[in-house]
Amino acid sequence: MIDFTDLDGKVNYPTPEECRSGKPNALGWYQPIENGAMFNGLYLDAGVNRWQHTKAKDDAMKARRLMEGLLFLNSISDVKGFVGRGVSTDGKSHYPMGSNDQTLPWFYGLWRYWQSGLATPREKQRIQTHIRETAEIIVKLGWKMPAEPPFNTRGSFAGFSFGSVTRQLFVMKLMHTVTGDSKWDGLYRASLEQRGGKEKASKREICAKGMVFEDGRPHNWTSCCEVAALRGLWEMETETALKATFAKGLRASAELAAQSLPLAQQFDPRDPAPFSQDWRKAMLPLWKPQTTENDAQTLAGQQLREFVKLSPRRNKETAFIREPTSAAWIVTLCPDATLVKQHAQAIERAISRYDYTRLYLCTFFWVESAWWRLQDVV
Repeated sequence: MIDFTDLDGKVNYPTPEECRSGKPNALGWYQPIENGAMFNGLYLDAGVNRWQHTKAKDDAMKARRLMEGLLFLNSISDVKGFVGRGVSTDGKSHYPMGSNDQTLPWFYGLWRYWQSGLATPREKQRIQTHIRETAEIIVKLGWKMPAEPPFNTRGSFAGFSFGSVTRQLFVMKLMHTVTGDSKWDGLYRASLEQRGGKEKASKREICAKGMVFEDGRPHNWTSCCEVAALRGLWEMETETALKATFAKGLRASAELAAQSLPLAQQFDPRDPAPFSQDWRKAMLPLWKPQTTENDAQTLAGQQLREFVKLSPRRNKETAFIREPTSAAWIVTLCPDATLVKQHAQAIERAISRYDYTRLYLCTFFWVESAWWRLQDVV
C-alpha cells in the first residue's frame, strides 16, 4: 500500500538512489512508501473478511495480492528477517530500517490469510517458512527487528508496555499455532507470568488492562496494531481463563478507542487547506547523512515540520481521519457484541463523514475493516 497519492492516483515515488542514500531520511518517513508492511498487513483484515462474506473470486485475488506483497517485503534485503516498508521504481531499492510497527502487522496479516480458509497448502507452507525464519531471527536479536547496516536493528517487541507485551505474545502464540513447535508454547506460557515495568505487573495483567496512550494523547493508528495482536491472542487461545483475560483487555481497548470516534466530525470536507506531494521540496534541503537511528529520527522530525507548512491538509487528515477510522476498527475488534452494538451508530457516523474520492492519505482504510466486522454484530 502507498501512503499518499494525488487525487488522480499519481505517486511521487522516491528514486532508487534516494532510498540507498537515506533521503529524505533513513527511516523513510513522510514519503509515499513509508508504511507498506504495516498497512498491507492491517488491511488484510478487511481483505479476508470481505472474501469470507462474498466468496467472490475478485475478492480472493485482492486478499492474495496483499499477502504476496507481505512475502515480497520480506525478500528484498540480504539481511535475513528484514521486513521492508516498500520499494522504489526499480522494484527492489528500499530504506534500511523497518520497525516494530511494520513487523507486527506483517505477522498479523500473514496469520489472517493463513487461517482464513483462502490459503492453499502451498501458500500455507510459504507463509510458515517466512514467519519461522523471521521470528527466530528476532528472538536471536533479543526481540529486536533486524535492519540493514549501519543501523542493524530498529524497534523491539521486548518490554512491559501494552504494545510490547501483546506483540511479543502474539508472535509466540502464532508460531506455536502455525508450526506446532512446542518451544514456542513454552516461551509463551513463561512470558505470560513475567513481571516488570513501573507497576511490576505480569504480562497477563497488562493484557487485561488493555490499550494505553503512553503520552496521553490518542494514538489509535499505531495502537491498533497492539489491539489486533490481542484479538489474535483471543482467537488462538483455548484456555478459558486466559481467553477471558484477553477479552477483558479488548473491551477496555474498545472503550478507550470509542472516545476518538467524534474526532471525525471535526473534519471539514470543504476546508481548502492544500495537500502537497512534493516531499522533496519540503524535506531534502534539510537532509544530511545519518549513521544512527537517533540521527534519522531527529532529521525526520525537523523535516516534518517543514512538510506540514507546505502541506497543511496532512495534519487535518491525520488528526480527523486517521485517528477516528483506526479507532472504529479497534472497537469492532472487541469480541463483546453487546459493547460493539453500543458504539455502532457512532462508528457509522464516523465512517460516513468523508468523501473518500477527495482524500490524499490512505489512512482511512480501517473503515472497511470496521464495516465488515460490524456486519457480524448488527
